[in-house]
Amino acid sequence: MFRIRPIYDTTVPVDAQSVEQVQTILAERFPLIAAEEVESLPATLKNPLGKGYRTIVFVAEGQRRVVQGFALLCHFSDLRFCYLDYLSVSLLHGGRGVGSALYERVREEARALGDTSLFFECLPDDPALCRDPELLRENVARLRFYERYGARPVVNTAYETPLSPEDDCAPYLVADPLDRHFRLTRDRARHVIRAVLERKYRGKCSPRYVQMVLDSIPAGPLILRDFRYVRDAFPVRPSAISADRRIGLVCNEGHSIHHIRERGYVESPVRMSSILREVEKSGLFQRGEARHFSERHITQVHDSRFVSYLRTVCAGLPEKKSVYPYVFPIRNAARPPKDLAVRAGYYCIDTFTPLNGNAYAAARGAVDCGLTAAEEILAGRRLAYALVRPPGHHAERRAFGGFCYFNTAAVVAHRLSAHGRVAVLDVDYHHGNGTQNIFYERSDVLTVSIHGHPSFAYPYFSGFAEEIGEGPGCGFNRNFALPENMDGERYAEVLRRALGLVTDFDPAFLVVGLGLDPAKGDPTGTWDLRARDFHRNGKLIGALGRHTLVVQEGGYRIRSLGVNAMAFFQGLFDGSQIARRG
Repeated sequence: MFRIRPIYDTTVPVDAQSVEQVQTILAERFPLIAAEEVESLPATLKNPLGKGYRTIVFVAEGQRRVVQGFALLCHFSDLRFCYLDYLSVSLLHGGRGVGSALYERVREEARALGDTSLFFECLPDDPALCRDPELLRENVARLRFYERYGARPVVNTAYETPLSPEDDCAPYLVADPLDRHFRLTRDRARHVIRAVLERKYRGKCSPRYVQMVLDSIPAGPLILRDFRYVRDAFPVRPSAISADRRIGLVCNEGHSIHHIRERGYVESPVRMSSILREVEKSGLFQRGEARHFSERHITQVHDSRFVSYLRTVCAGLPEKKSVYPYVFPIRNAARPPKDLAVRAGYYCIDTFTPLNGNAYAAARGAVDCGLTAAEEILAGRRLAYALVRPPGHHAERRAFGGFCYFNTAAVVAHRLSAHGRVAVLDVDYHHGNGTQNIFYERSDVLTVSIHGHPSFAYPYFSGFAEEIGEGPGCGFNRNFALPENMDGERYAEVLRRALGLVTDFDPAFLVVGLGLDPAKGDPTGTWDLRARDFHRNGKLIGALGRHTLVVQEGGYRIRSLGVNAMAFFQGLFDGSQIARRG
Protein backbone atom coordinates (compact mmCIF):
# COMPACT_ATOMS: atom_id res chain seq x y z
CA MET A 1 0.00 0.00 0.00
CA PHE A 2 1.08 3.54 -0.65
CA ARG A 3 -0.30 7.04 -0.58
CA ILE A 4 0.45 9.94 -2.89
CA ARG A 5 0.91 13.50 -1.73
CA PRO A 6 2.34 16.71 -3.21
CA ILE A 7 5.35 18.60 -1.90
CA TYR A 8 5.49 22.31 -2.71
CA ASP A 9 8.42 23.22 -0.44
CA THR A 10 10.63 21.69 2.22
CA THR A 11 9.37 23.76 5.17
CA VAL A 12 8.05 20.73 7.03
CA PRO A 13 10.77 18.23 8.04
CA VAL A 14 8.85 15.26 6.64
CA ASP A 15 8.81 16.94 3.23
CA ALA A 16 12.55 17.58 3.36
CA GLN A 17 13.16 13.91 4.18
CA SER A 18 10.98 12.75 1.28
CA VAL A 19 12.76 15.07 -1.15
CA GLU A 20 16.07 13.54 -0.08
CA GLN A 21 14.70 10.13 -1.10
CA VAL A 22 13.53 11.60 -4.41
CA GLN A 23 17.05 12.86 -5.04
CA THR A 24 18.39 9.35 -4.47
CA ILE A 25 15.91 7.84 -6.94
CA LEU A 26 16.73 10.58 -9.48
CA ALA A 27 20.42 9.77 -9.32
CA GLU A 28 19.77 6.00 -9.55
CA ARG A 29 17.24 6.00 -12.39
CA PHE A 30 18.69 8.85 -14.46
CA PRO A 31 22.48 8.43 -14.31
CA LEU A 32 23.03 11.02 -17.05
CA ILE A 33 21.36 13.79 -15.08
CA ALA A 34 23.82 16.41 -13.83
CA ALA A 35 24.66 16.14 -10.13
CA GLU A 36 24.00 19.85 -9.61
CA GLU A 37 20.45 19.44 -10.93
CA VAL A 38 19.77 16.71 -8.37
CA GLU A 39 21.35 18.71 -5.56
CA SER A 40 19.42 21.88 -6.43
CA LEU A 41 15.96 20.30 -6.08
CA PRO A 42 15.31 21.59 -2.50
CA ALA A 43 16.43 25.08 -3.52
CA THR A 44 14.20 24.93 -6.59
CA LEU A 45 11.20 24.12 -4.40
CA LYS A 46 12.11 26.95 -2.02
CA ASN A 47 12.35 29.47 -4.87
CA PRO A 48 9.46 28.31 -7.07
CA LEU A 49 9.79 30.92 -9.81
CA GLY A 50 13.57 31.14 -9.97
CA LYS A 51 13.62 29.19 -13.24
CA GLY A 52 10.50 30.75 -14.72
CA TYR A 53 8.20 27.93 -13.59
CA ARG A 54 7.07 26.35 -10.36
CA THR A 55 8.16 22.84 -9.43
CA ILE A 56 5.87 20.43 -7.57
CA VAL A 57 7.04 17.02 -6.42
CA PHE A 58 4.55 14.17 -5.97
CA VAL A 59 5.71 11.24 -3.88
CA ALA A 60 4.18 7.79 -3.50
CA GLU A 61 5.00 6.73 0.04
CA GLY A 62 4.69 3.31 1.62
CA GLN A 63 5.19 2.20 5.19
CA ARG A 64 7.55 4.30 7.32
CA ARG A 65 7.35 7.00 4.63
CA VAL A 66 9.57 5.11 2.21
CA VAL A 67 9.27 6.83 -1.19
CA GLN A 68 8.32 4.19 -3.76
CA GLY A 69 8.16 6.59 -6.70
CA PHE A 70 7.84 10.24 -7.61
CA ALA A 71 6.72 12.65 -10.28
CA LEU A 72 8.23 16.08 -10.84
CA LEU A 73 5.81 18.56 -12.39
CA CYS A 74 6.71 22.00 -13.73
CA HIS A 75 3.92 24.58 -13.89
CA PHE A 76 4.40 27.49 -16.27
CA SER A 77 1.75 29.72 -14.68
CA ASP A 78 2.15 32.62 -17.12
CA LEU A 79 1.40 30.33 -20.08
CA ARG A 80 -1.04 28.05 -18.23
CA PHE A 81 0.48 24.70 -18.97
CA CYS A 82 2.19 21.93 -17.04
CA TYR A 83 5.26 19.99 -18.09
CA LEU A 84 5.96 16.59 -16.57
CA ASP A 85 9.70 16.53 -16.09
CA TYR A 86 10.21 13.14 -14.44
CA LEU A 87 8.07 10.18 -13.43
CA SER A 88 9.88 7.22 -11.94
CA VAL A 89 9.59 4.41 -9.41
CA SER A 90 12.27 3.27 -7.02
CA LEU A 91 14.40 0.34 -8.18
CA LEU A 92 14.12 -1.14 -4.69
CA HIS A 93 10.55 -0.27 -3.65
CA GLY A 94 8.66 0.52 -6.87
CA GLY A 95 6.04 -1.32 -8.87
CA ARG A 96 2.49 -2.39 -7.95
CA GLY A 97 0.74 0.41 -9.81
CA VAL A 98 2.83 3.25 -8.40
CA GLY A 99 3.59 4.76 -11.83
CA SER A 100 -0.05 4.73 -12.92
CA ALA A 101 -1.24 6.29 -9.66
CA LEU A 102 1.40 9.01 -9.88
CA TYR A 103 0.51 9.88 -13.46
CA GLU A 104 -3.21 10.03 -12.68
CA ARG A 105 -2.47 12.35 -9.74
CA VAL A 106 -0.36 14.60 -11.98
CA ARG A 107 -3.22 14.79 -14.48
CA GLU A 108 -5.58 15.81 -11.70
CA GLU A 109 -3.19 18.53 -10.60
CA ALA A 110 -2.89 19.91 -14.13
CA ARG A 111 -6.68 20.04 -14.43
CA ALA A 112 -6.97 21.73 -11.02
CA LEU A 113 -4.46 24.35 -12.13
CA GLY A 114 -6.74 25.17 -15.06
CA ASP A 115 -4.32 23.97 -17.70
CA THR A 116 -5.57 22.95 -21.13
CA SER A 117 -2.99 20.21 -21.71
CA LEU A 118 -0.19 18.39 -19.98
CA PHE A 119 3.07 18.26 -21.94
CA PHE A 120 6.11 16.04 -21.50
CA GLU A 121 8.80 14.31 -23.52
CA CYS A 122 8.97 10.65 -24.47
CA LEU A 123 11.74 8.84 -26.31
CA PRO A 124 10.71 7.73 -29.83
CA ASP A 125 9.21 4.41 -30.86
CA ASP A 126 10.41 4.85 -34.45
CA PRO A 127 13.40 2.60 -35.40
CA ALA A 128 14.67 5.40 -37.66
CA LEU A 129 15.02 7.66 -34.60
CA CYS A 130 16.16 5.07 -32.04
CA ARG A 131 18.69 2.45 -33.14
CA ASP A 132 18.96 0.53 -29.86
CA PRO A 133 16.44 -2.40 -29.99
CA GLU A 134 16.18 -2.79 -26.21
CA LEU A 135 15.64 0.91 -25.69
CA LEU A 136 13.12 0.92 -28.54
CA ARG A 137 11.06 -1.76 -26.78
CA GLU A 138 11.04 0.33 -23.58
CA ASN A 139 9.94 3.39 -25.57
CA VAL A 140 7.06 1.46 -27.15
CA ALA A 141 5.88 0.29 -23.74
CA ARG A 142 6.07 3.81 -22.35
CA LEU A 143 4.10 5.37 -25.23
CA ARG A 144 1.53 2.56 -25.02
CA PHE A 145 1.08 3.41 -21.34
CA TYR A 146 0.47 7.10 -22.03
CA GLU A 147 -1.86 6.38 -24.94
CA ARG A 148 -4.28 4.81 -22.46
CA TYR A 149 -4.87 8.36 -21.20
CA GLY A 150 -5.10 9.91 -24.66
CA ALA A 151 -1.56 11.30 -24.61
CA ARG A 152 0.30 11.13 -27.94
CA PRO A 153 3.20 12.87 -29.70
CA VAL A 154 2.62 16.23 -31.36
CA VAL A 155 3.28 15.71 -35.07
CA ASN A 156 4.61 17.83 -37.94
CA THR A 157 7.29 19.73 -36.02
CA ALA A 158 11.06 19.36 -35.77
CA TYR A 159 10.96 18.99 -32.00
CA GLU A 160 12.53 15.51 -32.15
CA THR A 161 15.59 16.82 -34.03
CA PRO A 162 18.80 15.87 -32.14
CA LEU A 163 20.89 18.70 -30.74
CA SER A 164 23.86 17.35 -32.70
CA PRO A 165 24.07 14.94 -35.70
CA GLU A 166 25.72 12.16 -33.70
CA ASP A 167 22.93 12.09 -31.07
CA ASP A 168 20.37 9.29 -31.12
CA CYS A 169 16.88 8.94 -29.67
CA ALA A 170 15.87 12.60 -29.43
CA PRO A 171 12.49 12.82 -27.66
CA TYR A 172 9.01 13.50 -28.98
CA LEU A 173 6.96 16.32 -27.49
CA VAL A 174 3.87 14.54 -26.12
CA ALA A 175 0.60 16.22 -25.17
CA ASP A 176 -2.14 14.86 -22.90
CA PRO A 177 -5.43 16.73 -23.56
CA LEU A 178 -6.63 15.82 -20.04
CA ASP A 179 -9.84 14.25 -21.31
CA ARG A 180 -10.75 17.35 -23.30
CA HIS A 181 -10.80 18.19 -26.97
CA PHE A 182 -7.22 18.88 -28.04
CA ARG A 183 -6.60 22.26 -29.61
CA LEU A 184 -3.12 23.74 -30.01
CA THR A 185 -2.81 26.79 -32.26
CA ARG A 186 0.46 27.68 -33.91
CA ASP A 187 0.96 30.72 -31.66
CA ARG A 188 0.31 28.76 -28.49
CA ALA A 189 2.55 25.91 -29.67
CA ARG A 190 5.37 28.40 -30.22
CA HIS A 191 4.93 29.80 -26.69
CA VAL A 192 4.89 26.35 -25.11
CA ILE A 193 7.87 25.01 -27.04
CA ARG A 194 9.92 28.18 -26.53
CA ALA A 195 9.26 28.04 -22.79
CA VAL A 196 10.35 24.40 -22.55
CA LEU A 197 13.50 24.83 -24.64
CA GLU A 198 14.60 28.16 -23.15
CA ARG A 199 13.52 27.82 -19.50
CA LYS A 200 13.60 24.10 -18.82
CA TYR A 201 16.72 23.50 -20.92
CA ARG A 202 18.32 26.82 -20.09
CA GLY A 203 21.70 27.06 -21.78
CA LYS A 204 21.49 23.63 -23.43
CA CYS A 205 19.63 24.59 -26.60
CA SER A 206 21.30 27.22 -28.76
CA PRO A 207 19.20 30.16 -30.00
CA ARG A 208 19.66 28.81 -33.51
CA TYR A 209 18.28 25.41 -32.54
CA VAL A 210 15.30 26.96 -30.73
CA GLN A 211 14.49 29.11 -33.74
CA MET A 212 14.75 26.12 -36.08
CA VAL A 213 12.17 24.20 -34.03
CA LEU A 214 9.86 27.20 -33.80
CA ASP A 215 10.07 27.81 -37.55
CA SER A 216 9.12 24.18 -38.21
CA ILE A 217 5.69 24.59 -36.59
CA PRO A 218 3.11 24.58 -39.39
CA ALA A 219 0.29 27.08 -39.78
CA GLY A 220 -3.07 26.11 -38.34
CA PRO A 221 -3.84 23.99 -35.29
CA LEU A 222 -1.36 21.25 -34.44
CA ILE A 223 -2.55 17.68 -34.13
CA LEU A 224 -1.57 14.60 -32.20
CA ARG A 225 -0.39 11.37 -33.75
CA ASP A 226 -3.12 8.83 -34.45
CA PHE A 227 -3.64 6.16 -31.82
CA ARG A 228 -1.14 3.39 -32.46
CA TYR A 229 -1.47 1.02 -29.53
CA VAL A 230 -5.00 1.40 -28.12
CA ARG A 231 -8.41 2.19 -29.53
CA ASP A 232 -9.09 5.88 -29.92
CA ALA A 233 -11.82 5.77 -27.27
CA PHE A 234 -9.94 6.16 -23.99
CA PRO A 235 -11.66 6.26 -20.60
CA VAL A 236 -12.65 9.63 -19.16
CA ARG A 237 -12.01 9.58 -15.44
CA PRO A 238 -14.20 11.33 -12.88
CA SER A 239 -12.93 14.62 -11.53
CA ALA A 240 -12.95 13.49 -7.87
CA ILE A 241 -10.58 15.23 -5.48
CA SER A 242 -7.62 13.09 -4.42
CA ALA A 243 -7.23 12.41 -0.71
CA ASP A 244 -4.05 14.48 -0.43
CA ARG A 245 -5.78 17.59 -1.82
CA ARG A 246 -8.71 17.37 0.58
CA ILE A 247 -8.93 19.23 3.86
CA GLY A 248 -8.04 16.94 6.75
CA LEU A 249 -11.03 16.85 9.12
CA VAL A 250 -10.82 15.80 12.77
CA CYS A 251 -13.94 16.02 14.96
CA ASN A 252 -14.30 16.01 18.72
CA GLU A 253 -16.52 12.92 18.83
CA GLY A 254 -17.20 13.15 22.56
CA HIS A 255 -18.10 16.82 22.61
CA SER A 256 -21.78 16.18 23.43
CA ILE A 257 -20.95 15.02 26.97
CA HIS A 258 -20.50 18.73 27.70
CA HIS A 259 -24.06 20.01 27.44
CA ILE A 260 -25.20 22.95 29.56
CA ARG A 261 -29.00 22.95 29.38
CA GLU A 262 -29.66 26.24 31.15
CA ARG A 263 -31.73 28.71 29.15
CA GLY A 264 -29.60 31.10 27.11
CA TYR A 265 -26.45 28.94 27.06
CA VAL A 266 -25.80 29.02 23.32
CA GLU A 267 -22.66 26.82 23.21
CA SER A 268 -24.59 23.62 22.52
CA PRO A 269 -23.84 20.27 20.82
CA VAL A 270 -26.09 21.09 17.86
CA ARG A 271 -23.41 23.54 16.68
CA MET A 272 -21.16 20.63 15.72
CA SER A 273 -23.82 18.60 13.93
CA SER A 274 -24.99 21.64 11.97
CA ILE A 275 -21.49 22.23 10.62
CA LEU A 276 -20.64 18.57 10.11
CA ARG A 277 -23.78 17.91 8.10
CA GLU A 278 -22.78 20.50 5.49
CA VAL A 279 -19.05 19.87 5.23
CA GLU A 280 -19.26 16.08 5.00
CA LYS A 281 -21.43 16.09 1.88
CA SER A 282 -19.10 18.47 0.02
CA GLY A 283 -16.36 16.00 -0.96
CA LEU A 284 -13.70 18.52 0.14
CA PHE A 285 -12.74 16.77 3.37
CA GLN A 286 -10.76 13.69 4.36
CA ARG A 287 -11.97 12.62 7.77
CA GLY A 288 -9.69 10.99 10.31
CA GLU A 289 -9.94 9.78 13.91
CA ALA A 290 -8.56 11.81 16.79
CA ARG A 291 -5.59 10.46 18.69
CA HIS A 292 -5.04 10.88 22.43
CA PHE A 293 -2.15 13.06 23.58
CA SER A 294 -0.40 13.63 26.87
CA GLU A 295 -1.56 16.44 29.17
CA ARG A 296 1.94 17.91 28.91
CA HIS A 297 0.91 19.53 25.61
CA ILE A 298 -1.68 21.51 27.58
CA THR A 299 0.65 22.45 30.43
CA GLN A 300 3.12 23.82 27.90
CA VAL A 301 0.71 26.73 27.33
CA HIS A 302 -1.47 26.64 30.49
CA ASP A 303 -0.37 26.92 34.12
CA SER A 304 -0.09 23.41 35.58
CA ARG A 305 -1.97 24.42 38.76
CA PHE A 306 -4.84 25.73 36.66
CA VAL A 307 -4.96 22.48 34.65
CA SER A 308 -4.79 20.42 37.82
CA TYR A 309 -7.65 22.42 39.34
CA LEU A 310 -9.92 21.86 36.34
CA ARG A 311 -9.18 18.14 36.33
CA THR A 312 -9.78 17.79 40.07
CA VAL A 313 -12.92 19.88 40.43
CA CYS A 314 -14.60 18.38 37.33
CA ALA A 315 -13.87 14.85 38.52
CA GLY A 316 -15.50 15.59 41.89
CA LEU A 317 -18.73 17.11 40.67
CA PRO A 318 -21.86 14.95 40.60
CA GLU A 319 -23.75 14.32 37.36
CA LYS A 320 -25.84 17.26 36.11
CA LYS A 321 -24.25 19.55 38.71
CA SER A 322 -22.61 22.75 37.48
CA VAL A 323 -20.51 25.27 39.39
CA TYR A 324 -20.63 28.89 38.26
CA PRO A 325 -17.93 31.29 39.47
CA TYR A 326 -19.34 34.00 41.70
CA VAL A 327 -16.44 35.25 43.86
CA PHE A 328 -13.40 36.83 42.18
CA PRO A 329 -10.24 37.41 44.31
CA ILE A 330 -9.09 40.68 42.77
CA ARG A 331 -7.65 41.87 46.12
CA ASN A 332 -5.65 38.75 46.93
CA ALA A 333 -5.00 36.62 43.88
CA ALA A 334 -2.02 35.00 45.61
CA ARG A 335 -4.13 33.10 48.16
CA PRO A 336 -6.86 31.02 46.54
CA PRO A 337 -9.74 29.81 48.77
CA LYS A 338 -9.67 26.17 49.89
CA ASP A 339 -13.21 25.34 48.79
CA LEU A 340 -12.97 24.15 45.17
CA ALA A 341 -16.36 25.52 44.17
CA VAL A 342 -15.51 28.95 45.55
CA ARG A 343 -12.08 28.80 43.94
CA ALA A 344 -13.67 28.73 40.44
CA GLY A 345 -13.60 32.51 40.41
CA TYR A 346 -9.86 32.41 41.10
CA TYR A 347 -9.36 30.87 37.64
CA CYS A 348 -12.29 32.32 35.67
CA ILE A 349 -12.90 35.63 33.89
CA ASP A 350 -16.73 35.64 33.90
CA THR A 351 -19.85 34.35 35.66
CA PHE A 352 -21.44 32.35 32.82
CA THR A 353 -18.87 29.62 32.04
CA PRO A 354 -19.64 26.72 34.39
CA LEU A 355 -17.63 23.74 35.50
CA ASN A 356 -19.28 20.31 35.52
CA GLY A 357 -18.28 16.69 35.50
CA ASN A 358 -17.58 16.64 31.75
CA ALA A 359 -16.01 20.05 31.06
CA TYR A 360 -12.44 18.83 31.54
CA ALA A 361 -12.95 15.69 29.41
CA ALA A 362 -14.63 17.60 26.59
CA ALA A 363 -11.90 20.26 26.58
CA ARG A 364 -9.22 17.54 26.56
CA GLY A 365 -10.99 15.94 23.60
CA ALA A 366 -10.93 19.25 21.73
CA VAL A 367 -7.18 19.57 22.31
CA ASP A 368 -6.65 15.98 21.11
CA CYS A 369 -8.46 16.86 17.88
CA GLY A 370 -6.35 19.98 17.37
CA LEU A 371 -3.12 18.08 17.94
CA THR A 372 -4.22 15.28 15.60
CA ALA A 373 -4.87 17.90 12.91
CA ALA A 374 -1.45 19.41 13.65
CA GLU A 375 0.18 16.03 13.08
CA GLU A 376 -1.60 15.90 9.70
CA ILE A 377 -0.01 19.25 8.84
CA LEU A 378 3.41 18.06 10.01
CA ALA A 379 2.93 14.95 7.85
CA GLY A 380 2.67 17.19 4.78
CA ARG A 381 -1.05 18.01 4.44
CA ARG A 382 -1.65 21.60 3.37
CA LEU A 383 -5.08 22.19 4.96
CA ALA A 384 -6.66 20.71 8.09
CA TYR A 385 -9.74 21.47 10.19
CA ALA A 386 -10.24 20.68 13.88
CA LEU A 387 -14.02 20.81 14.34
CA VAL A 388 -14.24 21.05 18.11
CA ARG A 389 -16.27 22.22 21.02
CA PRO A 390 -15.99 23.64 23.56
CA PRO A 391 -14.10 26.49 21.88
CA GLY A 392 -10.81 27.70 23.34
CA HIS A 393 -9.56 31.14 22.36
CA HIS A 394 -10.75 32.89 25.56
CA ALA A 395 -8.80 30.47 27.78
CA GLU A 396 -5.67 32.21 29.07
CA ARG A 397 -2.55 30.75 30.60
CA ARG A 398 -4.23 30.41 34.01
CA ALA A 399 -7.89 31.24 33.41
CA PHE A 400 -10.99 29.92 31.66
CA GLY A 401 -14.09 31.76 30.46
CA GLY A 402 -16.20 32.63 27.45
CA PHE A 403 -17.31 28.98 27.12
CA CYS A 404 -13.57 28.09 26.83
CA TYR A 405 -11.50 25.86 29.13
CA PHE A 406 -8.32 24.92 27.23
CA ASN A 407 -6.97 26.96 24.33
CA THR A 408 -6.79 24.43 21.49
CA ALA A 409 -5.46 26.96 18.97
CA ALA A 410 -2.64 27.95 21.32
CA VAL A 411 -1.73 24.32 22.06
CA VAL A 412 -1.62 23.65 18.31
CA ALA A 413 0.42 26.77 17.57
CA HIS A 414 2.95 25.86 20.26
CA ARG A 415 3.24 22.34 18.84
CA LEU A 416 3.86 23.63 15.33
CA SER A 417 6.31 26.29 16.53
CA ALA A 418 8.90 23.57 17.16
CA HIS A 419 9.14 23.26 13.36
CA GLY A 420 8.98 26.89 12.22
CA ARG A 421 7.36 30.24 12.84
CA VAL A 422 3.59 30.28 13.35
CA ALA A 423 0.96 32.95 12.76
CA VAL A 424 -2.36 32.69 14.59
CA LEU A 425 -5.19 34.56 12.86
CA ASP A 426 -8.35 34.84 14.98
CA VAL A 427 -11.44 35.75 12.94
CA ASP A 428 -14.00 35.21 15.69
CA TYR A 429 -16.34 38.14 16.50
CA HIS A 430 -14.85 38.24 20.01
CA HIS A 431 -11.24 39.02 20.86
CA GLY A 432 -8.97 36.01 21.34
CA ASN A 433 -7.75 37.25 24.71
CA GLY A 434 -6.48 33.81 25.70
CA THR A 435 -4.29 33.37 22.65
CA GLN A 436 -2.94 36.90 23.09
CA ASN A 437 -2.18 36.26 26.75
CA ILE A 438 -0.32 33.00 26.08
CA PHE A 439 1.95 34.35 23.33
CA TYR A 440 2.22 38.00 24.43
CA GLU A 441 5.95 37.79 25.14
CA ARG A 442 6.96 35.52 22.25
CA SER A 443 8.37 36.52 18.89
CA ASP A 444 8.12 33.13 17.17
CA VAL A 445 4.31 33.20 17.16
CA LEU A 446 2.49 36.16 15.61
CA THR A 447 -1.03 36.65 16.98
CA VAL A 448 -3.53 38.70 14.96
CA SER A 449 -7.16 39.15 16.00
CA ILE A 450 -10.06 40.79 14.13
CA HIS A 451 -12.96 41.41 16.51
CA GLY A 452 -15.60 43.74 17.84
CA HIS A 453 -14.21 46.63 19.87
CA PRO A 454 -13.98 45.80 23.60
CA SER A 455 -16.06 48.88 24.38
CA PHE A 456 -19.11 46.81 23.48
CA ALA A 457 -17.95 43.22 22.81
CA TYR A 458 -16.88 40.43 25.15
CA PRO A 459 -14.40 40.07 26.85
CA TYR A 460 -14.40 43.90 27.24
CA PHE A 461 -11.01 44.16 28.99
CA SER A 462 -8.68 43.21 26.11
CA GLY A 463 -8.32 43.53 22.36
CA PHE A 464 -7.28 47.17 22.10
CA ALA A 465 -5.07 48.27 19.22
CA GLU A 466 -2.29 49.45 21.54
CA GLU A 467 -1.78 45.90 22.87
CA ILE A 468 1.15 44.88 20.70
CA GLY A 469 3.10 42.47 22.89
CA GLU A 470 5.81 42.87 25.51
CA GLY A 471 9.52 42.14 25.79
CA PRO A 472 10.64 39.79 22.99
CA GLY A 473 7.02 39.71 21.82
CA CYS A 474 6.73 43.46 21.27
CA GLY A 475 5.27 43.99 17.81
CA PHE A 476 4.13 40.39 17.44
CA ASN A 477 0.57 40.87 18.70
CA ARG A 478 -1.86 42.91 16.60
CA ASN A 479 -5.51 43.73 17.21
CA PHE A 480 -8.05 45.05 14.74
CA ALA A 481 -10.89 46.26 16.97
CA LEU A 482 -13.83 47.07 14.71
CA PRO A 483 -17.06 49.07 15.15
CA GLU A 484 -20.42 47.66 16.11
CA ASN A 485 -21.74 47.63 12.54
CA MET A 486 -19.72 45.86 9.85
CA ASP A 487 -20.67 44.45 6.46
CA GLY A 488 -18.70 41.95 4.39
CA GLU A 489 -16.98 44.50 2.16
CA ARG A 490 -15.53 46.51 5.03
CA TYR A 491 -14.54 43.34 6.86
CA ALA A 492 -12.64 42.06 3.81
CA GLU A 493 -10.65 45.31 3.68
CA VAL A 494 -9.51 44.77 7.28
CA LEU A 495 -8.76 41.10 6.62
CA ARG A 496 -6.47 42.06 3.73
CA ARG A 497 -4.51 44.33 6.07
CA ALA A 498 -4.26 41.56 8.65
CA LEU A 499 -3.07 39.10 6.02
CA GLY A 500 -0.45 41.63 4.98
CA LEU A 501 0.99 41.37 8.50
CA VAL A 502 1.00 37.59 8.22
CA THR A 503 2.76 37.74 4.86
CA ASP A 504 5.43 40.08 6.26
CA PHE A 505 5.98 37.70 9.18
CA ASP A 506 6.46 34.85 6.66
CA PRO A 507 5.35 31.95 8.86
CA ALA A 508 5.82 28.30 8.04
CA PHE A 509 2.36 27.57 9.50
CA LEU A 510 -0.92 29.44 9.83
CA VAL A 511 -3.45 28.62 12.56
CA VAL A 512 -6.90 30.13 11.98
CA GLY A 513 -9.32 30.53 14.87
CA LEU A 514 -12.54 30.30 12.88
CA GLY A 515 -15.44 32.09 14.49
CA LEU A 516 -18.70 32.01 12.55
CA ASP A 517 -20.28 34.57 14.89
CA PRO A 518 -19.56 37.54 12.57
CA ALA A 519 -22.59 36.19 10.69
CA LYS A 520 -25.76 38.19 10.29
CA GLY A 521 -28.18 37.31 13.08
CA ASP A 522 -25.70 35.64 15.43
CA PRO A 523 -27.04 36.02 18.99
CA THR A 524 -23.61 37.01 20.33
CA GLY A 525 -22.60 39.46 17.60
CA THR A 526 -23.69 42.59 15.73
CA TRP A 527 -22.17 42.19 12.28
CA ASP A 528 -23.78 41.30 8.95
CA LEU A 529 -21.49 38.80 7.18
CA ARG A 530 -23.23 36.32 4.89
CA ALA A 531 -22.15 33.12 3.14
CA ARG A 532 -20.59 34.96 0.20
CA ASP A 533 -18.48 36.99 2.65
CA PHE A 534 -17.23 33.88 4.45
CA HIS A 535 -16.33 32.41 1.06
CA ARG A 536 -14.32 35.50 0.15
CA ASN A 537 -12.57 35.53 3.54
CA GLY A 538 -11.61 31.88 3.17
CA LYS A 539 -10.33 32.52 -0.33
CA LEU A 540 -8.14 35.41 0.84
CA ILE A 541 -6.68 33.25 3.61
CA GLY A 542 -6.14 30.24 1.34
CA ALA A 543 -4.34 32.38 -1.23
CA LEU A 544 -1.48 32.83 1.26
CA GLY A 545 -0.46 29.28 0.33
CA ARG A 546 0.65 28.30 3.84
CA HIS A 547 0.27 25.04 5.71
CA THR A 548 -3.02 26.02 7.38
CA LEU A 549 -4.84 24.51 10.34
CA VAL A 550 -8.32 25.83 11.15
CA VAL A 551 -9.64 25.44 14.70
CA GLN A 552 -13.37 25.96 15.28
CA GLU A 553 -14.15 28.72 17.76
CA GLY A 554 -17.52 30.50 18.09
CA GLY A 555 -20.63 30.79 15.94
CA TYR A 556 -24.09 30.34 17.43
CA ARG A 557 -26.77 30.98 14.80
CA ILE A 558 -27.65 27.36 14.13
CA ARG A 559 -29.67 28.10 11.00
CA SER A 560 -26.67 29.48 9.07
CA LEU A 561 -23.72 27.76 10.80
CA GLY A 562 -23.29 24.91 8.33
CA VAL A 563 -23.80 27.04 5.22
CA ASN A 564 -21.33 29.67 6.39
CA ALA A 565 -18.75 27.08 7.42
CA MET A 566 -19.00 25.36 4.05
CA ALA A 567 -18.70 28.70 2.25
CA PHE A 568 -15.54 29.50 4.21
CA PHE A 569 -13.89 26.16 3.47
CA GLN A 570 -14.84 26.23 -0.20
CA GLY A 571 -13.16 29.63 -0.34
CA LEU A 572 -10.13 28.33 1.58
CA PHE A 573 -9.81 25.46 -0.88
CA ASP A 574 -10.26 27.76 -3.89
CA GLY A 575 -7.70 30.18 -2.51
CA SER A 576 -5.19 27.39 -2.01
CA GLN A 577 -5.64 26.50 -5.70
CA ILE A 578 -4.80 30.10 -6.61
CA ALA A 579 -1.65 29.89 -4.47
CA ARG A 580 -0.63 26.67 -6.24
CA ARG A 581 -0.96 28.36 -9.61
CA GLY A 582 1.73 30.80 -8.50
